[in-house]
Amino acid sequence: MTSTTAATPLSPRTLPEVAASVPVPTYDRAAVTPGIVHIGVGGFHRAHQAMYLDRLMSEGRALEWGVRGLGVLPHDRRMKEVMDAQGGLYTLVLKHPDGTLEPRVVGSILDFLLAPDDPEAAVEAMADERIRIVSLTVTEGGYNIDAVTGEFLLDTPDVAADLAEGAVPRTSFGLVTEALRRRRERGLTPFTVMSCDNIQGNGHTAHRVFVAFATAKDPALGAWIDEHVRFPNSMVDRITPVTTDVERAEVRTRFGVEDAWPVVCEPFTQWVLEDSFTDGRPPFEEAGVQVVADVEPYELMKLRLLNASHQGLCYFGYLAGHRLVHEVVQEPLFARFLLSYMEREGTPTLPPVPGIDLDAYRRELISRFSNAEVRDTVARLCAESSDRIPKWLLPVVRHQLAHGGEFFRGAAVVASWARYAEGVDERGEPIRVVDRLAERVVATAGRNRTDPTAFIADRALFGDLADDERFVAEYTAALTSLHERGARATLEALVARDGTP
Repeated sequence: MTSTTAATPLSPRTLPEVAASVPVPTYDRAAVTPGIVHIGVGGFHRAHQAMYLDRLMSEGRALEWGVRGLGVLPHDRRMKEVMDAQGGLYTLVLKHPDGTLEPRVVGSILDFLLAPDDPEAAVEAMADERIRIVSLTVTEGGYNIDAVTGEFLLDTPDVAADLAEGAVPRTSFGLVTEALRRRRERGLTPFTVMSCDNIQGNGHTAHRVFVAFATAKDPALGAWIDEHVRFPNSMVDRITPVTTDVERAEVRTRFGVEDAWPVVCEPFTQWVLEDSFTDGRPPFEEAGVQVVADVEPYELMKLRLLNASHQGLCYFGYLAGHRLVHEVVQEPLFARFLLSYMEREGTPTLPPVPGIDLDAYRRELISRFSNAEVRDTVARLCAESSDRIPKWLLPVVRHQLAHGGEFFRGAAVVASWARYAEGVDERGEPIRVVDRLAERVVATAGRNRTDPTAFIADRALFGDLADDERFVAEYTAALTSLHERGARATLEALVARDGTP
């Protein structure tokens, strides 16, 4: 085992030493020039988009499409410090189910800017005529939209501040809009805005929110963006758990590399991308990306099967005492419940998905969730539920209600969220609810036992579902069962209904 002192710190200077144990970029990084600014550099971006670009660069392609990372939030400072120290390099480790680790140093990220430190530099980075794509992974909640209406919220404090006359931009909306304004003023072609977040119609959503912000700032600029800027839709998929000290130590001891922020992920990866760009794009299809005319069938498949199933397992699993995702899904009761949800509720809401065997896809999801090497946490899946449940699960419930289909499993998942949000598990241990609306949902969940419909009465999250007697009956029955019998007994009763019409 390599000692800590013997590990080689990862940096451009040490790549020859690192190459003795880990594959490193074979291309000349000095020849790579920026073509993309990416907002929200985290584990997923580095396991996904940056990886695809590195794959192209390793073949001598796309050297003009290097990435400049951009952080817009104060907590992005740590990423900047690491990226600065390591010259944008990091170790990506694929964790195969048989225990095999497949590492590689990725070199497609050139540098990292922190907008709070220098908003002018952030804007000018995007206004640079070499930049032809600004991409985003800012999470489901980063688009500042009403969960029910889908409208952009102009009155939130940060947005309102950015809309003020003469404001120095600090949100992604303000920074991107100002960069586009400067490009219009300078006669430059606008860049493409490419969302890579897990929301249905992510390109349509990005188009709507950026045009809404720009129009509120300057109606003429809003109209120009609406007409001239492309916002391609995409579906992205790769399970990428949060990096912990365990992964840092593993890279150090197994490979002799001191990496302050490696990324671990599953071997599976998928990216379906709409071919709609303002000023060109990398040849992504040569790196395994599915470039298509219509992304919607693929994104609905992923959001309503994979993402909604994550919600289906996480609250029940946490309440039952599990803390790692593979432990939940390796339990046959949970696996059967998830398959039943996917087959009987999620899949009936989907249009045909070209080239996809949905039965094989569903079973592959169970296999992926069961990968013990990834060690994805249940808590990660339970976080930010107020952004995830309305976008991933409730569209399935509403579709099934409207078409007379089964929906009781989806209603039970909502009930499991409500029970989880009470803040204590079945062993009496406290639960830390991580959510931008944590205070609100925890307070409402505190009334579950005295007012069983209080949680779903929040119309900003659930719309009019509380008015549907069919949904209310299934939801309250599941919530009562969770209180009186617990998660496992509730699931047993749910799967026992699999044969019912």
